[in-house]
Amino acid sequence: MTNEVKGLDTDSVGSVKVSEVVRERLRNKGVRFFANDNISEHVSEFELSEIQNELTYKFQDVLDALIIDTQNDPNSEGTAKRLAKMYIHELMCGRYFAAPKATAFPNQSEDRYTGMLVVRSELKSVCSHHHQPVSGVAYIGIIAADKLIGLSKYTRIAQWCARRGTLQEELAMDIAKQIKDATGTNDVGVYIQATHGCCENRGIMATSSLTQTTVLKGAFSDDPGTKKEFMDNIKLQQEFACGK
Repeated sequence: MTNEVKGLDTDSVGSVKVSEVVRERLRNKGVRFFANDNISEHVSEFELSEIQNELTYKFQDVLDALIIDTQNDPNSEGTAKRLAKMYIHELMCGRYFAAPKATAFPNQSEDRYTGMLVVRSELKSVCSHHHQPVSGVAYIGIIAADKLIGLSKYTRIAQWCARRGTLQEELAMDIAKQIKDATGTNDVGVYIQATHGCCENRGIMATSSLTQTTVLKGAFSDDPGTKKEFMDNIKLQQEFACGK
């Protein structure tokens, strides 16, 4: 691995930072590593553990810069370690871990299902700009093709796409692509409705702010009837969720 670390920055004891090794590897392979990119196939389990340790020290530096006494404040002791673990295994786990397996089942019999399927999925994400929480719901629709995936897999895929730094517009497109790949259908619709901490907790402090994004592919885009059926299904699900 000597060729991978040549010319990289080192820490105070002279050892190479694993994050620098991984970054150099990605650059050499021409792999993009934006906040919403999954890089799991380029990072080993050991390296991810080392990155989490490195991140712990970085978060401790942040807490120190904020003049928080983490040695004597019992509520702040261990916070750096908790933050590092949270970022790697929760907030941004969609970057560092592979996509959930979505076993497909054949849908090819004479009496196969050919209609629309709409699944509601709760989402948690963070915006790339301020790392503030994004909380909302995705409605995922497909027209059944030759294969189907389990209902829970729609939610697992959507949550995997969401668990990284992203924008809501990008998230809707990412979910649509992953669902298209998993189901084999070109007819996909994704509607997301979410609140954003970057609007609620800073800046304009708009606690009633709500953002909606829609991505329509295939029949959902080309056929007005399909689009209307999708939006009507969303309305019915929203009413059901509200107990109406």
